[in-house]
This record gives sequence, C-alpha cells and structure tokens, in this order.
Amino acid sequence: MAGDDRGMTTREQRRDQLYPELTAAQIDRIRPYGRVERREAGSILFSPGDTETDFVVILSGTLDILVADHDGEERLVVRHGAGMFTGEINMFSDRRNIVIGRIVEAGDMLIVKRPEFRRLIAQDAELSELFMRAFILRRTVLIEEGFGDLVLIGSSNSAATLRLRRFLSRNGNPFRFLDVEVDKAAESALCAFKVPPDAIPIVILRGTEVLHNPSDRELADKLGLSDIALGDDIYDVVVVGAGPSGLAASVYAASEGLRVLTLEAEAWGGQAATSSKIENYLGFPTGISGQALAARGFTQAQKFGARIAVPRTVKSLDCGARPYTLTLDDGTRVRTATVVVASGATYRRLGVPNDRDFEGNGLYFGATQLEAAVCKDTEIAVVGGGNSAGQAAVFLSQHASKVHMLIRRADLSGTMSRYLVERIEAEPAIELHPFTEVVGLSGNGHLDGMVWRNRETGETEERAIRHLFVMIGAEPNAGWLGRGVAIDEKGFILTGSDLRAETLTEAGWTATRPPFLVETTRPGIFAVGDVRSGSVKRVASAVGEGSIAVQFIHRVLAEAGG
Repeated sequence: MAGDDRGMTTREQRRDQLYPELTAAQIDRIRPYGRVERREAGSILFSPGDTETDFVVILSGTLDILVADHDGEERLVVRHGAGMFTGEINMFSDRRNIVIGRIVEAGDMLIVKRPEFRRLIAQDAELSELFMRAFILRRTVLIEEGFGDLVLIGSSNSAATLRLRRFLSRNGNPFRFLDVEVDKAAESALCAFKVPPDAIPIVILRGTEVLHNPSDRELADKLGLSDIALGDDIYDVVVVGAGPSGLAASVYAASEGLRVLTLEAEAWGGQAATSSKIENYLGFPTGISGQALAARGFTQAQKFGARIAVPRTVKSLDCGARPYTLTLDDGTRVRTATVVVASGATYRRLGVPNDRDFEGNGLYFGATQLEAAVCKDTEIAVVGGGNSAGQAAVFLSQHASKVHMLIRRADLSGTMSRYLVERIEAEPAIELHPFTEVVGLSGNGHLDGMVWRNRETGETEERAIRHLFVMIGAEPNAGWLGRGVAIDEKGFILTGSDLRAETLTEAGWTATRPPFLVETTRPGIFAVGDVRSGSVKRVASAVGEGSIAVQFIHRVLAEAGG
C-alpha cells in the first residue's frame, strides 16, 4: 500500500524533520546569538564525555557525527552539510555528550554557546519547535540504532543485567547490548578487555573505561545524569519524584520562571513509564507508551530550565525551619522555599516468604519491552486486577504464548476500565483466574515454578511458570518524610480539605489561612499524585495535580515576600 510506513525506522520515516536545512532567514535570526569561526578539516568540535557542548550551524563545509564503538571502530551517524545544525536533547540538560563531531571539509561554523542557545529558543518560537522536534527524533534514532558511547555486556538471564538495561532504557540513554548467551561479539569484547565471563555484567564507556556491575548511581555519575552541583542556592521549589505529577509540576513551575530542582530516585516517568500503552489519556486517541509520554515531559521541563537529577534519593525533610532542608542519601543538603512531594507509590509484594529472591530473575513489577523480550513464547502469569495489570496482560499476550491473569475478585468490572476488560475477554492468549492468589514460588537463582490457590475452594495448583508480573495495590513512598506531615491510616499524605482542624493544631500549622488544595500540614509543602491520600490513580489526574500545585506555590512565595 502506497505511503505505508510500517516496518520503517524513525530515520526513514522522518528524515526531513531529523536533519532539516535552515533557510537563510532562519540562520540570520541565529547569528546574533553566536559567532562565526573557520574550522579546518580533521578538527574536532566535540567529543564523548564533553559537557556544555556548543550548538553549531554549518555555514559551509561538512561535519560528520560519529560514535566510537567498544572495539575502537567509528560508526557514522549522519553527515551535516551547509544549512544543517548539530545537537540532540542533551542540549537541554547537564548530560555528557555521547558523539564525536569531526570536520570533514573545512568551512565556516556558526557557534552558539549553551546559555545563548537557551536564550534563543526562549525567544524564537519557530526555531524552538524546529530544534525540539529534531532533537527528540535524533535521540530516538540513537536509541533505536544502538548508537552511543556505552556498551553493556551481560546475560538476559541475569537480574543485574536486567537492572542496568532497565535503568539505561528508562532514562533514555542510548546503548548497545551484547548478550553473552547469543552474541559472539560479546566474547571477543570480554577477551579484549580481559574480563572473565563470570564477571558480567560490565559496562564499557567510550571504548576505554570498564565498569564492573556498577550501581545505578555510579553509572549515572559517569553519564552525567546526577552530576548537578547543588551548591548553597535556595530553590523556589524542589520536586521530589519525576513521575507524571512531578514532571507536570516541574514543567509549569520552570515555565513560569521559578528556580526548580527535581530529584528522582530511579528513573523519570514513575510507574507510568512502565506502561506499554496508555489509551485513555486526553489528546492521544491511538494511545502512547508511558515511556514516550514521560520522555516528552522530561525534555519539556529541561527546556524551560528545570534541573533534574537521577538517581538522587531524598532521605529526610527538615520541617522545623524555613527555608526547608532536604537531606539526600549522600549527605548533600538542599534548601528550598517550597516542596512538592511527588514520590509516588510502589506495588505491594506478594507476601510469599522468598519473593525477594526472584526479583529481576523471573519476578517483575513492570512490563516493558525488556521484560517482554525475556518471556517471549513462554507461559507467564500476571497478578492484579487494576488498569496497570490489564495493560500488562494485553501487551504481554502479544509476546508470551499464554498469559494467566490472577485476581482476588470474581471479575474485573469493578477495578478496571471497560476498554481493557473487553480487550482481555477477546484475547485468546489470556486466561482469567478469579478468586486466585499466589502462595508459593520455587527456583534456584531464577524462578522455575509457582503455586496458586483458589480462595473459594482452597484448591492449589502448581505450574512451571518462569515469569511472574506483580501489580497489586500500592504502598506510598512517604517514609522519608518521617513525622513531618500528617498521613492517613495507610500512610498516604493528607492534604487540603481532608485536614481536620485538630490535625492542623497537632501538627503546628503556622499560617493564618487554611491549607491550599494539595497542601499538607506544613505551609509550602505539597503532595501530588499517587502519594497523596484520596488521589485518583490515573496519569491525567496526576498531571493535573502537579500543575495545580504551582499556582499555590506562587501564593506561598508571595506570602514570604519571595
């Protein structure tokens, strides 16, 4: 069929948007922000690991964008000619550069420093849209085609390998994965770096540096994800958590000129980023993956100037004096006039004694393309009856040979959106097991089998299922707050009209006004999204709460004369 682009790569589908040629008029609008420099053939404009990389418009000559592989070989990403420009989404963040920029044919370059580039996109709407679209698509190509300065060598059957793959994927960092089980290149790479096979996983950076099973934080530091000098600045708002509600608060606060720092403990997007497809979010009639939606919010927040650090875990909040002080896991202290608590919630555990033994080795709390690839053509089980479990079951049914869906109720009608219920009922690869719970897990290092029980009859059944997805209920990530704010009986944070007069008195409420809509028992501390008591567990609701909080932040700052 003419015009059918199914099976085509992003590069093939959208080349004109990936690598547009600027008009003479557009280049003239850029000139006041930069300077023209002559560069000779063979000179390097930027290298992997560089920070604060310049934005470059090629006026004459040619420039190659390349990546260096683990074996020292360089691969061409694209050749830029006159009228084209460099950059991808790293231009909006503190992340380190991942590509090489080498002049092939000498020419004149219009070079714009990072601060001036940010000023340009703030002042020129047309160019901002053109650059933003190109940068996002270029990062997509780097990820799709395995470009970048990072190679991960490991095994698909290794929990540590899966952890690193998930961290890199969810944080949008391009990498090449070599599986020692199937890829011959993995063996040669291990030999080249004198790494024994039992020492995997390893990460090779820029073809020279080897990290042995690094922690998420260690890897993030190397990539510049967490490399933010926090200093002694007092922020207008610190957002704790970069799920939909935290990203929304970051976008709106930064776009309105506030000094914003966002701290995320794992990866931007929260639980929403593990959803294979969100179909009931306004404006996306064909659906959008949680990862794609979160990536757009993440880039948007940084475009407006929000500073986002991953992974940075907040250990405590000192509510005793203002400005408030947050202490991070490495002892760093951050001061801020206001706080948005958007730390979300996590799925509850099964309650089976040995379930922790199989995390990442057959037991998962999210269903992304990574997990789908691991359980391809196998029999799997999904525990849970909410929308997240339903989305996972439908998505995984396209990869697994059979999906057993275990729920404690009689049916899905009271806990899941109707469109998902109908899709599950129509999918022959999904078998629903009502009144059923998991009571046992078995395996040696990797999950090999499970036992489930019918709560009505008491009958048990043992199955040789090696992949189990758990999405049951939620527990708030609010323990780091200690006794700083009031919580309900389940540990979720009380806000606004849910705060009774006696609760405010006990907490020492100091303002002369009642709490704002999503404000806690501490003036200027807000709770949004899944961590808030009574919240609607939907992405749209979380985004709304995060954006609403910003108008109240302005009022709190005005009260303090900020």
